[in-house]
Amino acid sequence: MSLRLRIVGGAVLAGLLFAVAVACGGSDDAAVPGPRVTFIGRQNGDYDIRIPTSNFRLPVSLTHSLPWDSAPIWSPDGSRIAFYSDRVFNLPNRDDNVDIYVMDADGADFTRLTEEPGSDAFPIWSPDGSRIAFYSDRDGDGEVFVMSPDGAGVVQLTDNDEIDIPYSWSPDGSRIAFVSGRDRDIEIYTMNADGSDQRRITKAEGPDLNPAWSPDGARIAFESNRDGNSDIYVSNADGSDQVNVTVKALSDTSPAWSSDGVRLAFVSGRDGNSEVYVLDTAFSELFRVSNAPRVDNDPSWSPGGLRLVFVSHRDFDREIYIANADGTGVTRITRNEGPDMEPAWSPDGSQIAFTGFSGRRRDVFVISSDGGQIVRLTNDISLDAKIIQEAPYAAVR
Repeated sequence: MSLRLRIVGGAVLAGLLFAVAVACGGSDDAAVPGPRVTFIGRQNGDYDIRIPTSNFRLPVSLTHSLPWDSAPIWSPDGSRIAFYSDRVFNLPNRDDNVDIYVMDADGADFTRLTEEPGSDAFPIWSPDGSRIAFYSDRDGDGEVFVMSPDGAGVVQLTDNDEIDIPYSWSPDGSRIAFVSGRDRDIEIYTMNADGSDQRRITKAEGPDLNPAWSPDGARIAFESNRDGNSDIYVSNADGSDQVNVTVKALSDTSPAWSSDGVRLAFVSGRDGNSEVYVLDTAFSELFRVSNAPRVDNDPSWSPGGLRLVFVSHRDFDREIYIANADGTGVTRITRNEGPDMEPAWSPDGSQIAFTGFSGRRRDVFVISSDGGQIVRLTNDISLDAKIIQEAPYAAVR
């Protein structure tokens, strides 16, 4: 059974985009339950890679917010920001190609790193800043690649008929954790930074996602639906001793380690609403960080592990908030008309990069962590210009 990804166009004006590659098998094991179709869906107005599974009622989203200027990622030294964008979108040809870009922390020296006809997305800096791992479907399948920060030296690390998406580097930069559908289910794997020694870490039925290395590289936290409900698990880096650390009837997702390697931030619906929590794994103590009648999610630790940044809908718009790790000092730091999301701390903790809507576009912004000065780093008007120049009538239909 083969799972292939093919991104096709019709992006901005289409209500639903999906790219399908149906499994074509004839072997005796073709009836084994597992993912059969990968598609790109606009369930929330954004494009996400999604895989339906036989034991999971709803499709599993492997990614979030695929198009436009999205998901800023700081280099380890804080000098540059990488992100992905569909700014070369061409409406008449329905070219929904996504590429990776990098710029200085002040928006200068803007450089496009990938120019393949396939989509390139989800850049992840290596701990020493010398390499960027990323996802690409340039060969017809979704695979993991690495390149230098200037776009040179591109090397393909995975090569199979299934989708592979990189998630995180080990702290010493020697290995990469990624998610793959190659074994009839969505599982977590690790491999050496050169693509060798690919190991399957999870083997339970049900999707396993979002692998996060502990700061010492000894453990991996991840979310799993193996028991019919999403929970956070922690295992040794080789996959042994997998323990459910958030046993609860409702969904627990998005694990993130603090710098001390003891605490895990995560998102849970255990109190009837999606909120941010912190678990002390040493003493099994749970702290509720956010407490609002609307959704709070996407937590990220400050470099020193004292504070968390997260996204909240509590004011009927997605805005960015900061709180102490014990839930005190909750402060709203963005106040824009459009949604703000995907916050990422600078390595020194002084700034937060995020994506925010500005008019019809989503751009990358930086704001000081005290909620002061905000700077817009990207200003991509190419999409609107091409719609007006090349398809003025289609744009208003």
